[in-house]
Amino acid sequence: MHVQTENLLLWTTRGQGVVNLQGERKGFGTHNAIFVPAGKIWSIEIGRQTLGQAAIVPDNVADAFPNESQLLRIQDGLAQSELTGLIEDMRREILQDRAFVGQALSSQATLLAIWLQRQMQHQPPAPKRKAATRLVRRFCDIAAAEYTSGKTMADFAEMLNVTPTHLTRVCRQSAGMTAADILAQCVIHSARKQLETSTTSFKAISEELGFASAAYFTRFIQQHCGATPTTIRQRASHKVQTS
Repeated sequence: MHVQTENLLLWTTRGQGVVNLQGERKGFGTHNAIFVPAGKIWSIEIGRQTLGQAAIVPDNVADAFPNESQLLRIQDGLAQSELTGLIEDMRREILQDRAFVGQALSSQATLLAIWLQRQMQHQPPAPKRKAATRLVRRFCDIAAAEYTSGKTMADFAEMLNVTPTHLTRVCRQSAGMTAADILAQCVIHSARKQLETSTTSFKAISEELGFASAAYFTRFIQQHCGATPTTIRQRASHKVQTS
């Protein structure tokens, strides 16, 4: 589980898997469109035979997209072809690097948003979410904004006016993991990304993620990742050098 930093559209053309959108765990298959807005918590487990396409949506057209995660099962052949064609057009623009590529990609992203909104209208009405599911989504939205604050799961439960036990139970039912696990995974993902792709000091990373000290950060990473921050960074550097 992690917080999506950019708007993302996934289009599966073969295979299946499981996606967790804002605390709701669901299966997906062939010809499914998954949209994850920036700032939302999610994760994905992709089957070995799964194929598909992905489009990162530019910030300047993000307002045209929905502000909630979507999992759409597209049965209409024309709609399937339209989406595949739109993504392929964007790919060609990037590869050819022609004049006005930025404007072209922005326009095509707007067409993606229109396609998505049209398909949302054609989906069967979704059943009303249960109170427990609504609570989990509220927790995920708050956690997405504040998982770096150093707050504990109990702190979030208090913010939601429920007991830690109840929050743990409903998260396990809806997301397949506890609220504490969701928080920990978001922190781990962010920490590993910085360790593997930057030279930011461990102290700075620990402070950014709400740890009381770099030593506590090191123990947390070693406990959850089976390696120290130093080892994780060295492994990432070695992969870059040998690739």
